[in-house]
Amino acid sequence: MSLESTTQNTTMHTREETALQRCVNSELERYFEMLDGEVPRDLHRMVIRQVESALIKYVLEECRGNQSKAAQWLGISRGTLRGKLADSKQT
Repeated sequence: MSLESTTQNTTMHTREETALQRCVNSELERYFEMLDGEVPRDLHRMVIRQVESALIKYVLEECRGNQSKAAQWLGISRGTLRGKLADSKQT
C-alpha cells in the first residue's frame, strides 16, 4: 500500500469511524506490514480473540475482579464469562 493510499484511507476512516475502530485499523495496518506480503491465516479468529481478551481483562479490572458485575457490564452471563476466562488461560 502506498503512502498516498494509506493517507487517503486514514483520512476517510477518521471521519466515519469511532476511535476504537481507528485503533483496530491502525493495528491491522501494522500487522499486515509485519506480514510483508505473507498471506494471513485465521485472521478473524485471531482478532476477535485478542479484542475479547483485552475487553474482558479491562472490564474485570474496572469491576475490581467482581465477575458478576463484569458479566453484567459485558452483557453476558457469569457462566459465559467464566468459560471465556478458562479458555483464555488455556491459550
